[in-house]
Amino acid sequence: MTRNRIVIAGGSGFIGSALAGQLAARGDEVVILTRAPGPRGGAIREVKWDARSVEDAWLREVDGARAVVNLAGKNVNCRYTRRNLAEIDESRINAVRVMAEAINRCANPPPVLIQASTTAIYGDAGERWCDESSPLGDGVAVATATKWEDAFASHPTPRTRRVLLRISFVLGRNGGVLRMLATMTKWFLGGTVGNGRQYITWVHIDDLCRVVARAIDDESMRGLYNVASPTPVPNAGFMRELRRACRRPWSPPVPAWTVRIGCFILRTEPILALTGRRARAQRLADAGFTFEHQDLPKALGTLLRSR
Repeated sequence: MTRNRIVIAGGSGFIGSALAGQLAARGDEVVILTRAPGPRGGAIREVKWDARSVEDAWLREVDGARAVVNLAGKNVNCRYTRRNLAEIDESRINAVRVMAEAINRCANPPPVLIQASTTAIYGDAGERWCDESSPLGDGVAVATATKWEDAFASHPTPRTRRVLLRISFVLGRNGGVLRMLATMTKWFLGGTVGNGRQYITWVHIDDLCRVVARAIDDESMRGLYNVASPTPVPNAGFMRELRRACRRPWSPPVPAWTVRIGCFILRTEPILALTGRRARAQRLADAGFTFEHQDLPKALGTLLRSR
Protein backbone atom coordinates (compact mmCIF):
# COMPACT_ATOMS: atom_id res chain seq x y z
CA MET A 1 0.00 0.00 0.00
CA THR A 2 1.31 3.45 -0.93
CA ARG A 3 1.18 5.89 1.96
CA ASN A 4 0.26 9.55 1.57
CA ARG A 5 3.21 11.72 2.59
CA ILE A 6 2.36 14.58 4.94
CA VAL A 7 5.05 17.17 5.67
CA ILE A 8 4.88 19.01 9.00
CA ALA A 9 7.17 22.04 9.23
CA GLY A 10 8.15 22.82 12.79
CA GLY A 11 6.59 19.55 13.83
CA SER A 12 8.92 18.47 16.64
CA GLY A 13 7.00 20.31 19.39
CA PHE A 14 3.90 19.47 21.41
CA ILE A 15 1.30 20.01 18.68
CA GLY A 16 3.41 18.67 15.83
CA SER A 17 4.31 15.47 17.65
CA ALA A 18 0.67 14.76 18.49
CA LEU A 19 -0.41 15.48 14.93
CA ALA A 20 2.35 13.29 13.49
CA GLY A 21 1.29 10.41 15.70
CA GLN A 22 -2.36 10.64 14.71
CA LEU A 23 -1.62 10.96 10.98
CA ALA A 24 0.76 7.99 11.14
CA ALA A 25 -1.88 5.98 13.00
CA ARG A 26 -4.33 6.46 10.15
CA GLY A 27 -1.75 5.23 7.63
CA ASP A 28 0.04 8.35 6.43
CA GLU A 29 3.80 8.73 6.06
CA VAL A 30 4.84 11.77 8.10
CA VAL A 31 7.94 13.88 7.49
CA ILE A 32 8.80 16.41 10.19
CA LEU A 33 10.97 19.36 9.17
CA THR A 34 13.06 20.46 12.13
CA ARG A 35 16.33 22.22 12.90
CA ALA A 36 17.59 19.28 14.96
CA PRO A 37 16.38 16.03 13.39
CA GLY A 38 16.55 12.87 15.45
CA PRO A 39 15.54 9.24 15.10
CA ARG A 40 11.88 8.36 14.81
CA GLY A 41 10.10 5.08 14.42
CA GLY A 42 7.58 3.59 12.05
CA ALA A 43 6.00 5.94 9.54
CA ILE A 44 7.52 9.14 10.97
CA ARG A 45 10.81 10.63 9.79
CA GLU A 46 12.63 13.85 10.61
CA VAL A 47 14.47 15.93 8.03
CA LYS A 48 16.65 18.97 8.67
CA TRP A 49 15.59 22.47 7.64
CA ASP A 50 16.57 25.93 8.86
CA ALA A 51 13.21 27.59 8.09
CA ARG A 52 15.04 30.31 6.14
CA SER A 53 16.21 28.76 2.86
CA VAL A 54 15.07 26.11 0.41
CA GLU A 55 17.34 23.08 0.39
CA ASP A 56 17.12 20.03 -1.83
CA ALA A 57 16.84 17.56 1.06
CA TRP A 58 13.51 18.88 2.32
CA LEU A 59 12.29 20.22 -1.03
CA ARG A 60 12.20 16.61 -2.25
CA GLU A 61 9.86 15.76 0.62
CA VAL A 62 7.48 18.59 -0.24
CA ASP A 63 7.45 17.76 -3.96
CA GLY A 64 4.75 15.15 -4.43
CA ALA A 65 3.49 15.32 -0.82
CA ARG A 66 -0.21 14.95 -0.09
CA ALA A 67 -0.18 18.00 2.19
CA VAL A 68 2.04 20.44 4.05
CA VAL A 69 1.24 21.69 7.56
CA ASN A 70 3.28 24.70 8.67
CA LEU A 71 3.52 25.07 12.46
CA ALA A 72 6.96 26.67 12.50
CA GLY A 73 7.78 29.64 14.72
CA LYS A 74 9.58 30.61 17.90
CA ASN A 75 7.63 29.92 21.09
CA VAL A 76 5.80 33.04 22.35
CA ASN A 77 6.19 31.95 25.98
CA CYS A 78 9.01 34.41 26.66
CA ARG A 79 9.61 38.03 27.67
CA TYR A 80 8.52 40.41 24.91
CA THR A 81 11.81 42.21 24.60
CA ARG A 82 12.63 43.90 21.32
CA ARG A 83 15.03 41.08 20.48
CA ASN A 84 12.59 38.29 21.33
CA LEU A 85 9.76 39.93 19.40
CA ALA A 86 12.00 40.31 16.37
CA GLU A 87 12.93 36.63 16.59
CA ILE A 88 9.27 35.61 16.95
CA ASP A 89 8.26 37.67 13.92
CA GLU A 90 11.20 36.64 11.77
CA SER A 91 10.82 32.94 12.55
CA ARG A 92 7.21 32.96 11.39
CA ILE A 93 7.63 35.22 8.38
CA ASN A 94 10.69 33.33 7.13
CA ALA A 95 9.02 29.93 7.54
CA VAL A 96 5.95 31.08 5.61
CA ARG A 97 8.06 32.64 2.86
CA VAL A 98 10.40 29.71 2.38
CA MET A 99 7.58 27.14 2.36
CA ALA A 100 5.69 29.06 -0.31
CA GLU A 101 8.88 29.33 -2.34
CA ALA A 102 9.46 25.60 -2.07
CA ILE A 103 5.89 24.71 -3.06
CA ASN A 104 6.05 26.99 -6.08
CA ARG A 105 9.26 25.25 -7.21
CA CYS A 106 7.72 21.78 -7.04
CA ALA A 107 7.05 19.78 -10.19
CA ASN A 108 4.18 18.15 -8.26
CA PRO A 109 3.12 20.66 -5.61
CA PRO A 110 1.12 19.42 -2.62
CA PRO A 111 -2.65 19.82 -3.11
CA VAL A 112 -3.06 21.66 0.20
CA LEU A 113 -1.03 23.92 2.51
CA ILE A 114 -2.33 24.28 6.07
CA GLN A 115 -0.90 27.26 7.95
CA ALA A 116 -1.10 27.78 11.72
CA SER A 117 -2.12 31.08 13.29
CA THR A 118 -3.67 32.02 16.63
CA THR A 119 -6.91 33.32 18.11
CA ALA A 120 -4.74 35.76 20.06
CA ILE A 121 -5.14 37.94 16.97
CA TYR A 122 -8.53 39.06 18.39
CA GLY A 123 -6.75 40.67 21.33
CA ASP A 124 -8.21 41.09 24.80
CA ALA A 125 -11.81 40.89 23.64
CA GLY A 126 -13.69 40.65 26.94
CA GLU A 127 -17.05 38.88 26.68
CA ARG A 128 -17.49 39.61 22.96
CA TRP A 129 -17.73 36.52 20.77
CA CYS A 130 -15.04 36.42 18.08
CA ASP A 131 -15.66 34.47 14.89
CA GLU A 132 -13.75 34.54 11.62
CA SER A 133 -15.43 37.80 10.57
CA SER A 134 -14.65 39.66 13.81
CA PRO A 135 -12.31 42.67 13.84
CA LEU A 136 -8.76 42.19 15.04
CA GLY A 137 -7.65 43.47 18.41
CA ASP A 138 -4.63 45.53 19.33
CA GLY A 139 -1.45 45.05 21.31
CA VAL A 140 1.87 43.29 20.92
CA ALA A 141 0.49 39.77 20.51
CA VAL A 142 -1.99 40.97 17.89
CA ALA A 143 0.78 42.72 15.96
CA THR A 144 2.82 39.52 15.86
CA ALA A 145 -0.13 37.39 14.76
CA THR A 146 -1.05 39.94 12.09
CA LYS A 147 2.46 39.89 10.63
CA TRP A 148 2.27 36.09 10.54
CA GLU A 149 -1.00 36.10 8.61
CA ASP A 150 0.09 38.96 6.35
CA ALA A 151 3.15 36.92 5.38
CA PHE A 152 0.91 34.00 4.47
CA ALA A 153 -1.34 36.24 2.37
CA SER A 154 1.58 37.87 0.58
CA HIS A 155 3.24 34.59 -0.46
CA PRO A 156 0.63 32.82 -2.61
CA THR A 157 0.82 29.24 -3.87
CA PRO A 158 -1.42 29.33 -6.96
CA ARG A 159 -1.45 25.57 -7.56
CA THR A 160 -2.12 24.64 -3.93
CA ARG A 161 -5.30 24.98 -1.86
CA ARG A 162 -4.71 27.04 1.28
CA VAL A 163 -6.19 26.76 4.77
CA LEU A 164 -5.40 29.13 7.65
CA LEU A 165 -6.16 27.87 11.18
CA ARG A 166 -6.44 30.31 14.08
CA ILE A 167 -5.73 27.92 16.93
CA SER A 168 -6.87 28.54 20.50
CA PHE A 169 -5.33 27.34 23.80
CA VAL A 170 -4.50 23.67 23.18
CA LEU A 171 -5.11 21.15 25.96
CA GLY A 172 -2.97 18.03 25.77
CA ARG A 173 -1.33 15.50 28.01
CA ASN A 174 2.29 15.80 26.89
CA GLY A 175 3.04 19.48 26.71
CA GLY A 176 1.81 22.99 26.20
CA VAL A 177 0.78 25.45 28.88
CA LEU A 178 -1.52 22.93 30.57
CA ARG A 179 1.44 20.99 31.89
CA MET A 180 2.83 24.09 33.62
CA LEU A 181 -0.59 25.11 34.98
CA ALA A 182 -1.26 21.63 36.33
CA THR A 183 2.13 21.54 38.07
CA MET A 184 1.46 24.92 39.71
CA THR A 185 -2.02 23.79 40.75
CA LYS A 186 -0.66 20.64 42.39
CA TRP A 187 1.62 22.91 44.43
CA PHE A 188 -1.51 24.78 45.61
CA LEU A 189 -0.87 27.72 43.24
CA GLY A 190 -3.99 27.22 41.14
CA GLY A 191 -6.00 30.27 42.11
CA THR A 192 -7.91 32.64 39.84
CA VAL A 193 -5.52 34.79 37.81
CA GLY A 194 -6.07 38.55 37.84
CA ASN A 195 -9.76 39.44 37.91
CA GLY A 196 -10.65 35.98 36.56
CA ARG A 197 -13.00 37.37 33.91
CA GLN A 198 -10.63 36.96 30.94
CA TYR A 199 -11.94 34.17 28.72
CA ILE A 200 -9.92 31.05 27.96
CA THR A 201 -10.86 29.63 24.58
CA TRP A 202 -9.56 26.09 24.43
CA VAL A 203 -9.39 23.08 22.16
CA HIS A 204 -8.46 19.49 22.95
CA ILE A 205 -5.37 18.30 21.06
CA ASP A 206 -7.33 15.40 19.55
CA ASP A 207 -9.91 17.79 18.08
CA LEU A 208 -7.18 20.01 16.67
CA CYS A 209 -5.66 16.98 14.95
CA ARG A 210 -9.11 16.06 13.59
CA VAL A 211 -9.46 19.56 12.12
CA VAL A 212 -6.09 19.30 10.40
CA ALA A 213 -6.92 15.84 9.05
CA ARG A 214 -10.20 17.14 7.66
CA ALA A 215 -8.44 20.12 6.09
CA ILE A 216 -6.12 17.67 4.35
CA ASP A 217 -8.94 15.47 3.04
CA ASP A 218 -11.80 17.91 2.42
CA GLU A 219 -11.21 19.89 -0.76
CA SER A 220 -14.03 22.27 0.13
CA MET A 221 -12.06 23.66 3.07
CA ARG A 222 -10.38 26.89 2.03
CA GLY A 223 -9.42 30.10 3.78
CA LEU A 224 -9.67 31.03 7.44
CA TYR A 225 -11.03 28.87 10.29
CA ASN A 226 -11.04 29.36 14.04
CA VAL A 227 -10.16 26.16 15.91
CA ALA A 228 -11.89 26.38 19.28
CA SER A 229 -14.19 24.27 21.41
CA PRO A 230 -17.68 25.84 21.60
CA THR A 231 -17.39 26.12 25.41
CA PRO A 232 -14.84 28.80 26.34
CA VAL A 233 -14.84 29.76 30.02
CA PRO A 234 -13.58 32.67 32.13
CA ASN A 235 -10.25 32.14 33.86
CA ALA A 236 -11.94 31.74 37.26
CA GLY A 237 -14.01 28.83 35.95
CA PHE A 238 -11.08 27.24 34.16
CA MET A 239 -8.88 27.33 37.26
CA ARG A 240 -11.70 25.92 39.39
CA GLU A 241 -12.05 22.93 37.07
CA LEU A 242 -8.28 22.52 36.92
CA ARG A 243 -8.12 22.33 40.73
CA ARG A 244 -10.84 19.68 40.71
CA ALA A 245 -9.00 17.66 38.07
CA CYS A 246 -5.79 17.90 40.12
CA ARG A 247 -7.69 17.08 43.34
CA ARG A 248 -6.68 20.29 45.03
CA PRO A 249 -8.79 22.57 47.25
CA TRP A 250 -9.53 26.24 46.82
CA SER A 251 -6.42 28.34 46.23
CA PRO A 252 -6.13 32.08 46.85
CA PRO A 253 -6.48 34.38 43.84
CA VAL A 254 -3.32 35.62 42.16
CA PRO A 255 -3.58 39.43 41.78
CA ALA A 256 -2.38 41.01 38.56
CA TRP A 257 0.61 42.64 40.26
CA THR A 258 1.72 39.23 41.56
CA VAL A 259 1.36 37.77 38.08
CA ARG A 260 3.62 40.49 36.70
CA ILE A 261 6.29 39.78 39.29
CA GLY A 262 6.04 36.03 38.76
CA CYS A 263 6.23 36.37 35.00
CA PHE A 264 9.31 38.57 35.32
CA ILE A 265 11.00 35.85 37.39
CA LEU A 266 9.89 33.10 34.99
CA ARG A 267 11.01 35.16 31.98
CA THR A 268 7.60 35.16 30.35
CA GLU A 269 4.96 37.79 29.58
CA PRO A 270 2.00 38.61 31.89
CA ILE A 271 -0.38 39.40 29.03
CA LEU A 272 -0.42 35.67 28.25
CA ALA A 273 -2.22 35.12 31.58
CA LEU A 274 -4.08 38.39 32.08
CA THR A 275 -5.80 38.72 28.70
CA GLY A 276 -8.25 36.49 26.89
CA ARG A 277 -10.87 36.13 24.22
CA ARG A 278 -14.10 34.24 23.58
CA ALA A 279 -13.61 32.73 20.15
CA ARG A 280 -16.07 30.65 18.16
CA ALA A 281 -15.32 28.19 15.33
CA GLN A 282 -18.19 29.40 13.18
CA ARG A 283 -16.91 28.22 9.80
CA LEU A 284 -16.19 24.72 11.10
CA ALA A 285 -19.70 24.59 12.57
CA ASP A 286 -21.14 25.71 9.25
CA ALA A 287 -19.18 22.91 7.56
CA GLY A 288 -20.72 20.34 9.91
CA PHE A 289 -17.64 19.70 12.04
CA THR A 290 -18.41 18.65 15.62
CA PHE A 291 -15.88 18.92 18.41
CA GLU A 292 -15.74 15.67 20.36
CA HIS A 293 -14.36 17.39 23.46
CA GLN A 294 -16.72 20.15 24.62
CA ASP A 295 -16.97 19.35 28.33
CA LEU A 296 -14.03 21.09 30.06
CA PRO A 297 -14.20 19.12 33.37
CA LYS A 298 -14.22 15.83 31.48
CA ALA A 299 -11.41 16.91 29.16
CA LEU A 300 -9.18 18.04 32.02
CA GLY A 301 -9.96 14.95 34.07
CA THR A 302 -9.06 12.63 31.22
CA LEU A 303 -5.85 14.47 30.32
CA LEU A 304 -4.57 14.79 33.88
CA ARG A 305 -5.64 11.40 35.20
CA SER A 306 -2.42 9.70 34.09
CA ARG A 307 -0.13 12.47 35.33
